Formats: sequence, structure tokens, C-alpha cells
Amino acid sequence: MGTDSSKTAYDHLWMHFTRMSSYRDNPVPTIVRGEGAYIYDDTGKRYLDGLSGLFVVNAGHGRAELAETAAKQAQQLAYFPIWSYAHPSAIDLAERLAGYAPGDLNKVFFTTGGGEAVETAWKLAKQYFKLVGKPGKHKVISRAVAYHGTPQGALSITGLPALKAPFEPLVPGAHKVPNTNIYRAPEHGDDPEAFGRWAADRIEEAILFEGPDTVAAVFLEPVQNAGGCFPPPPGYFQRVREICDRHDVLLVSDEVICAFGRLGHMFGCDKFGYVPDMITCAKGMTSGYSPIGACIVSDRIAAPFYEDGNSFPHGYTFGGHPVSAAVALTNLDIFEREGLNARVLEQEKSFYGTLQKLQDLPIVGDVRGDGYFYGIELVKDKATKETFTDEECERILYGHVSKELYANGLYCRADDRGDPVVQLAPPLISGQEQFDEAEQILRSVLTEAWQKL
Repeated sequence: MGTDSSKTAYDHLWMHFTRMSSYRDNPVPTIVRGEGAYIYDDTGKRYLDGLSGLFVVNAGHGRAELAETAAKQAQQLAYFPIWSYAHPSAIDLAERLAGYAPGDLNKVFFTTGGGEAVETAWKLAKQYFKLVGKPGKHKVISRAVAYHGTPQGALSITGLPALKAPFEPLVPGAHKVPNTNIYRAPEHGDDPEAFGRWAADRIEEAILFEGPDTVAAVFLEPVQNAGGCFPPPPGYFQRVREICDRHDVLLVSDEVICAFGRLGHMFGCDKFGYVPDMITCAKGMTSGYSPIGACIVSDRIAAPFYEDGNSFPHGYTFGGHPVSAAVALTNLDIFEREGLNARVLEQEKSFYGTLQKLQDLPIVGDVRGDGYFYGIELVKDKATKETFTDEECERILYGHVSKELYANGLYCRADDRGDPVVQLAPPLISGQEQFDEAEQILRSVLTEAWQKL
């Protein structure tokens, strides 16, 4: 243990998705405490947590009840696997999730995170079609710019070439279609319903091009994260559901971010009125107080795995961990007791309206999203929607906006996966006070960024 924690962090803690060289001569930001919608660094400075950690801390920081649940469960049964065995917290949580899930999604396969849940869904889809006599169906379709995780399969499904390039070759058979960014729609940009039909039909086009007898699944987020919170146009998911049914292709709703209140429902598919064949989820299930994820599967898809001595030869040591499952159950109790989903539905228009005020800034091209999940796209020219160059992203987005938002007390995400955006997803306990605080900090920093641009 050294006295200079920042130097120790640089020397020993390999931070994720981080340019480690940037901390060679600069202090590593170190967060030591959270309370409600706020976090505090090692100097005592307070920040609004505008990203819920990483779209995770939905019930807010500092919930003693969740910590007490974890301690109590660890004292009773700290660990046991669910490899041919069960334990009460995993049983109860599986039942709870099945009760929340739409349609016949009643089977819950636990993981320790979202990427593992996506990996599980693809493997399960492949084996399902082998069991029902269609072994050629193994390919998957997902959307351009979409992020689905870091495991080899999930990374193949991800539609961000720069994230994939260092690790290629990846798992073959993952194909991409256009996303639902209507702000930059190639056509029908002034007609959301027509654009939704166009975007959904690109999925059918890809299925037909690859051959329906080779395509196993389509992976879609209710609101796409990467690129800056793309909501679905009207009718989009209904059309996708029709296409998947027509060609016997499974629809996977990747809700690692969108589940557990982020859009005002336990599952985002409910917000947009569709029933998938599988849901992948994680993050907000415990509000981050302990890691867990899940792939929730329809009875129809699970059926052949429950017959004739079949099994799904797949699993994780810490999947369905007793402590994490117990924490999830208490977290979901909090959701119900405090009406957090209803709160999001009541407050989402106010949140959106507050962020929309930033449209008077010349650097703000679009504000979009749903629930407590919004993206602000930055542009050089509002009339032409001209975006930043790579040099401008480096200098303005990372060199100024990201650093200054944090320096001014707002933790959120400034990113250029797709076009330059700032993303906001605060804890679900946030209200108008936090919306106004975020808007004021954003206004100040983005005004300065425009002057530098």
C-alpha cells in the first residue's frame, strides 16, 4: 500500500477502455463514495452521476438496505454453483424475473454480466436450431454502430469496427443492417413510420440475402446505446417481429441497459410493445451493488433442452451467485415500493424538455432517447448536420468537453462511436433539480466548446 493512490492506480490498476498513457503525468480520477444521485472523489468534491455509474446504479447510491442484504446472504450461503444444483435466492430471482418478463419468457439462465448474457443467447440460438433439426441456422444479424459486449461472440455481434479490429478474426456469421438514427436517415427522415418500415425491411433483406435457412437470430436493443440513444421509429419492432416469425428467426432483445426502469418499465420491450424470444439483461438488476446478468428465454425455445436427456453445455462459475441474486431481489423490492418505473414515466418528458433547451446552442444538433436515457449529438453546422473531423473529436470532444464536464461536477459520457455525442442516464431517483443541474453544466461547457471549435 502506497501513500500516492493515483500513482499506485497507474502502476497496477489496468483500467477498462482507457488510454493508460493519459495518466502517466496526470492524476487518476478516484471516486470513493456515493449518495443518492451523487458521487464524491478522494478530495471530497461532489459530482452529479449523470450516467448511473455505467447505466447501472438505477436505485441510486448509498442504499444501506442492499448492503445489508449482501452481508446477510454471505453469512448464510456465500457461494454455491447452479451447475446441477439450486439455492433459494437464484430460485426466487428466476421466478421474479419470469413474472416480469412478457409472453412465455419463463426460463432464466444466469450470468455475471451483460456481455456473457449476449454470448449465452447466441450459443443457445445455435444449439436450439440443431436440436429442432435446422443445423444450418447459425448466423446473427445486428445493427451498425450497436454495442453488444466484449466476449468474442458478443463482439462479433457488435457493430463498431474500431472496437473489433484489434481482436480479429472473430466469430464468423455476424451481419449488420442500418440502425434507427432518424437524425441521419438515408431516406424517409421526415416520416418516422416510413423510416421504421425501411429500417426493419433491411433486416428481412439481410435474412434473404444470407438465406433464411442459415440465420438463427436478430439482436436489437430497445433503444440503441452506441451512437447516442437511438429510439425505435413507430411500428419498427412490430415489423421486425413479423419478419422474424416469417423466416423462423429468433428475436433477441438486448436490454443490458434498457431493462429495470431505464425506460420506465422492467423491460424495454414492454415500452415498445413487442415480445422477443429472449431478453438479455444485467446492470440495473442489482443497481450495481453486486454483479449479475441473465438471459431470459421463452418456453418454446427452452422446450427441446428439457427433453430426451438434452442439456445446454454452457455456464459461468459465478452465474446466479447467491449474494448477487439476493441483492437483486431486494433491489426489485425497492423498485416496487418506491414506484421507480412510474417515476421515470412521470418525469421523462421533463428530463427531455430540460435537455431540449440546449437546442439553442449552435453546437447541439439533436437531442434524442427515451425514459432516463438520452443522447445529445454535437455538430459543426446545424443546417447541414456536418459532424466533427477526427482531429476535432480528439481536441474538442475528448480534450475539452469530457474533461470540463467532469471538472464542473457532471460525470457522464462524451463519445464518438458513431457521431460525437454526450450521453446522460442518471439514477432513476433523479428529478428536476438534477435535470437543471445537468443542463446548466452542459450549457456552460458546450458554449466553451463551440468557441474552441
